[in-house]
Amino acid sequence: MPLALYALTVGAFGIGTTEFVIMGLLLQVAADLKVTIAAAGLLISGYALGVFVGAPLLTAATAKLPRKAALVALMLIFTLGNLACALAPNYTVLMAARVLTSLAHGTFFGIGAVVATGLVAADRKASAISIMFTGLTVATLLGVPAGAWLGLHFGWRATFWAVALIGVIATVVIATLVPADRGDRRGIALREEVQVLARPQVLLGLAATVLGYAGVFAVFTYIQPLLTRISGFSESAVSPILLVFGVGMIAGNLIGGKLADRRLLPALVGSLTLLALVLGAMTFAVHSQVAAVLFTGLLGAAAFATVAPLQLRVLQQARGAGESLASSFNIAAFNLGNAIGAWLGGAVITHGLGLGAIPWTAALLTVGGLAIVLWSVRLQARSERAPVLATCSAD
Repeated sequence: MPLALYALTVGAFGIGTTEFVIMGLLLQVAADLKVTIAAAGLLISGYALGVFVGAPLLTAATAKLPRKAALVALMLIFTLGNLACALAPNYTVLMAARVLTSLAHGTFFGIGAVVATGLVAADRKASAISIMFTGLTVATLLGVPAGAWLGLHFGWRATFWAVALIGVIATVVIATLVPADRGDRRGIALREEVQVLARPQVLLGLAATVLGYAGVFAVFTYIQPLLTRISGFSESAVSPILLVFGVGMIAGNLIGGKLADRRLLPALVGSLTLLALVLGAMTFAVHSQVAAVLFTGLLGAAAFATVAPLQLRVLQQARGAGESLASSFNIAAFNLGNAIGAWLGGAVITHGLGLGAIPWTAALLTVGGLAIVLWSVRLQARSERAPVLATCSAD
């Protein structure tokens, strides 16, 4: 794989760290800023909603820029946003800073996915996407536990200072290693890109991403209280357990990419089915410390096994002028799912069902995403048969 692909991975590592690290800091942030755990959890929803809004807007705003220049500019926004988080004096400013940081997220991954697939042969596109997204998985394996450790020993603000430094490094690496654009983007009208989003299969792909992934964050947002208050782990044990989640993410991400390169639809259906089963089983697993650790790893594997198939499915259905915008919208869809999941998890707690009800509620969301994929496949098969039937009738 070309070095430029790994430069994108460094940027993904920085973004993944800032997105996920707050989950290991919920209790510290809540105590320091004098808010509830549910309110601290909304910092994740706020970030995800910022991605959802920012992805299409910034993709449209950078439509005429060379992709390399756009990626560097987005990393600068990311770095400034993390500096603002580190300096935030209260909850409101921290929320605003998180939203500012999130604006770069969706467009970076949307444009980055298109750049990544353009760097490799046609039969390695899903693997290229999975390698770029390995930055997210490594962020969870190393960045999030390290951030949680920093927050525990030096305060949560130290974590955001560290992430801002990662942003500086990622900006330099991308500027150095990613090649200049091979094509000219000025020939593509924004109207043509937007029209691609109206394709039924693209819309169904986006909907499947939202629901399929919402279940992940319904659980992962509240992983710290789940592990400490139900499984009985100490706060200091959460960081090592998050390492297990990260190992699962890396394995699932790479396996999902390779399977999607071979047969995309079976990989997509199979990974979503596995994710729903793992989420449902966690309802019982969290009551045992051994099972809780095991299923935390399985959740990471199942969650990221879906990423490359979901992203490539939308890219395939948007083939043509709208790839960058559709790719960014799918990143936005991931994060809308994150926001819905985090909100639903908080609602389950607030309305008295308790932390233990979160996993099975999350599983229902992912089952909804699986149902949309199966419907999409059925519609596609029907549309592909229609011309054949019409030809036979004419004969």
